[in-house]
Amino acid sequence: MIRSSAFISRLPLRGIAAATLNSNGGLLQSPPSLAALQATQVRHRSTPINTVIMFVPQQEAWIVERMGKFHRILEPGLNVLLPVVDRVKYVQSLKEIAIDVPKQSAITSDNVTLSIDGVLYLRILDPYLASYGVEDPEFAITQLAQTTMRSELGKMSLDKVFRERESLNISIVESINKASEAWGISCLRYEIRDIKLPSRVHEAMQMQVEAERRKRAAILESEGVRAADINVAEGKRQSRILASEAQKQEEINRANGEAAAIMALADARAKSLKIVAESLANEHGRSAASLSVAEKYVVAFEKLAKHNNTLIVPSTASDVTSMVAQAMQIYSNLSASSRAAAGGHQAGGDDNTQNLLGTLSETSSKLDATLPPLDSHHHGDSSMGGGSSSK
Repeated sequence: MIRSSAFISRLPLRGIAAATLNSNGGLLQSPPSLAALQATQVRHRSTPINTVIMFVPQQEAWIVERMGKFHRILEPGLNVLLPVVDRVKYVQSLKEIAIDVPKQSAITSDNVTLSIDGVLYLRILDPYLASYGVEDPEFAITQLAQTTMRSELGKMSLDKVFRERESLNISIVESINKASEAWGISCLRYEIRDIKLPSRVHEAMQMQVEAERRKRAAILESEGVRAADINVAEGKRQSRILASEAQKQEEINRANGEAAAIMALADARAKSLKIVAESLANEHGRSAASLSVAEKYVVAFEKLAKHNNTLIVPSTASDVTSMVAQAMQIYSNLSASSRAAAGGHQAGGDDNTQNLLGTLSETSSKLDATLPPLDSHHHGDSSMGGGSSSK
């Protein structure tokens, strides 16, 4: 029999609004649609049939009421109830539960509208508080997750949302745990599943990404050119250093060679002088030396006389014998001391000297024939028996 007043009956599923009938049996309030049922994300459980012996599964907690008042929580295993008096009111799962948080809109701190959803992982720690602290714990925790997500996103910019996604998840979990502590529920973690942007914002981000990639490509190309230039410059530097070191070593080797040559010439000169000195000490040595000096003097004068623009004009150009006599006189003065030491051989040396002078006279006659005549426009300055003139 149906009363005339409104009758509210509880459906077998918990958390579902009841239908209301009038006295004629008409429906005053329609039950929620299927979409609304899915949005609530409520895990519906039917209570077991009351019997004397109850077997509670593992990882479940059964809330027993005795005459409408909380009596005790049945642990997994065998439990005995009083018929009619005791009744299993709530069944709570102690396993980790994954709840799909519906998609919702949120606005960031830089006024960008996002469409975001996620997955919430929770576990019931206190079955008593989960049963009596809130009407529908799963629905309540879902709504709390949505509001907390909107609140946290409003504190962050769009770039920070993508960059600090992990920190955003941690902030949402901490906020949910503070509010759900009185419900006996612990939020283990929250994961943002999908973030959708407006089409214009998405296009702008794509352009920004392309510009950033072009910038990186240009930077990499310039760095490559820079590295190539540095390598080329370093190669030139090393080449110049090696070339300078080679030139330095070449100059050192040349200097060492010249020094060795000079030393060899000096040694040869010293040996030759020693041999000459030994020869001068012998008989007729000084006469031979005088002849050699005179011949070299005449040859040198002949070479200078054949020069194009320089002429050596002696004071008596027609008398080459006097020039030879002067050369002999210079040599005689230089070897005066040697003559004093070798006085025993002086007579023989004078005879040889006369013979040498005769030979030099013949050479002088030949030289007079080869000398060109002196023009009136040549000027000779005599100094120590000779002079020089240049055209």
